[in-house]
Amino acid sequence: MAQNVSKKDYGGNGKSKYVPYVTKKGHGGSIAILIMGIILAVIFGASTAYSGMKAGLTVAAGIPGSIIGSGLVSLFAKKKGILGKNILQGMSSGGEAIASGMIYVLPAIILIGGHVNFFTGVMVGALAVMFAIGSASLVQNYLIVEEHGRLAYPESMAITEALVASESGGDSLKFLGVGFGIGGLITLFTSQVFGWVNSMITFTGNSFYRWKMSTEVNPMLAGIGFVVGLEVAMTMFAGSILSNFAVVPLVSYFAQMAGSGAHVWNDAALSISQMSVDDVAGSYVKYIGAGMMLCGGIIGAVKLIPVIWTSIKKVLNARNSTTEDKNAFGLIALLASVIAIFIAGFIISGSVVVALLGGVLTLVLSLLFVIVSARLAGTIGCSNEPVSGMTIASLVIMTLAFVLMGWTTKNYTEILLLFGVFIVTTVSVGGGYMQTQKVNYMIGGSNKEMMKYYMIAGFVGVLTVIGTTVLLEPQLRITGSNPPFGLPQANLIATLTSGIMSGDLPWIMIIVGIVMALVFWMLDLPIMTVALGFYLPISTTSIILVGALLKLLINKTTKDKELRDKRVQSGVSLSSGLIAGGSIIGLVGIVFHVTGLLGNSAPSGFLASNAMGLILLAAMAGAIIIPLYMIKKSENQGKAEERE
Repeated sequence: MAQNVSKKDYGGNGKSKYVPYVTKKGHGGSIAILIMGIILAVIFGASTAYSGMKAGLTVAAGIPGSIIGSGLVSLFAKKKGILGKNILQGMSSGGEAIASGMIYVLPAIILIGGHVNFFTGVMVGALAVMFAIGSASLVQNYLIVEEHGRLAYPESMAITEALVASESGGDSLKFLGVGFGIGGLITLFTSQVFGWVNSMITFTGNSFYRWKMSTEVNPMLAGIGFVVGLEVAMTMFAGSILSNFAVVPLVSYFAQMAGSGAHVWNDAALSISQMSVDDVAGSYVKYIGAGMMLCGGIIGAVKLIPVIWTSIKKVLNARNSTTEDKNAFGLIALLASVIAIFIAGFIISGSVVVALLGGVLTLVLSLLFVIVSARLAGTIGCSNEPVSGMTIASLVIMTLAFVLMGWTTKNYTEILLLFGVFIVTTVSVGGGYMQTQKVNYMIGGSNKEMMKYYMIAGFVGVLTVIGTTVLLEPQLRITGSNPPFGLPQANLIATLTSGIMSGDLPWIMIIVGIVMALVFWMLDLPIMTVALGFYLPISTTSIILVGALLKLLINKTTKDKELRDKRVQSGVSLSSGLIAGGSIIGLVGIVFHVTGLLGNSAPSGFLASNAMGLILLAAMAGAIIIPLYMIKKSENQGKAEERE
């Protein structure tokens, strides 16, 4: 058994012959591992769906999954050791990968006025899981084994190191539990559950310069900010500043000059001169943001053309697999899903022509982007993959095909979006699966065993995400300047597909957004990150920034490098707990409200004031930062420094 993960295996040399951590062949699976893995797939699927629809950002589940898995294996399946932990991190990633893709398109069906059918959604999602794993398995040996030492797989290496570190113990599980407690407790107090205290800090200017600044005290979003860091958080917040303090005041200024006969383009009952800040944001500014995201998605897809070409060329030239696990299972899954997608297309549409055209386009685009996604997992990691960009490009192609065929009614738009659900799920699962199999290769697990357990987790994730979406449907229908769920990607896709289909798209605002995105591209700014901030409520991006600033505070005030690294890593674990605790308890709260077990209550008096929100914000920041400052140098570390 190797003692650590060699840095040379991170890529760049192309000559490394890797010896896995576990050199003796074995299996990590068992009934206990399966049950625990299903539970983790549900937890990470539901929490990722909730947080992703709220903020438009998702966090990979591999590291928190490996941390929780380590604790569970120690309690219930100790004999399985690191191979059991490896299976659990894979199943955690499987549930999360479904949510990280599906939430970009599935809620769009609701936003265009449709309804998500549970059984149809499960059928489409399950076929996507089979197709993605089957397609990725075709290139698995080449991308993981033959390219070992060339492709870095940054997130796979981080997960591998977390698993190896768990063998010697650690505080990661403790901090994850602390974060879960903080996130769950604060969420219980606010409107998401009991509604005892105000969590929204809001200031509005209604004079000639009209603006709005708000912050939602949300531990889940603060945790996301700590994980993604200052650069991403600041870039998103810059987009919000541009939207709320430049474009909204400008549109509001000219709107007040309009005569009484001028009405908002999508609301004949509302006079332009009477629009509030929220009306301006909802009816005008958000479409500029949609144009920015559209342009960013297309530019991202165009940038992938060399990657697509390289991937296909290298895959065609790759040698056949000679690994101990033959690919029969993956090929069966691929073949079955290819046949079934046409059957599913006919069931959904009732038309052979729609099923054939939609099925062929869907399979071709999915296969193409699964290969790209699998390769990108090895270069930039799954968390940074432009899944939404690949999905937007695919849906634009399919929407134009539907328009050319004359399929432009709302019913056809729903059918189109279901094909889109298939595509986005395959793209997300393709990258997640390849990232997980790389960890499996590094640890020394069975390829075939991981494939089966990952597929089970994928099916569980589909059930979880579809069920969560159906449950949240009343909240997802709520729109405005500060809706319960931001749904930036789903809103864009709903606006784009239905607008192209009907011809009723506010093109002037879309074009303005595209031009702004092109300017950002010329300035070498990350278009999609800025666009997310522009589109999302500033209450969301500002609390994400708070989380990132807490991480910066740790970095700047901890001078000792080893201690700083330890605090930051523990902060990531704590933040993973914040995300899990805030999203899971928030989801449970919504279940209680929907079923009538809890009534809708709101705070009053001082508890409803901005001052209460500021106190809650300070309390949350203290609860996050104090446990991290309590981490001190280990005794061995201090003695080593004294000897030096």
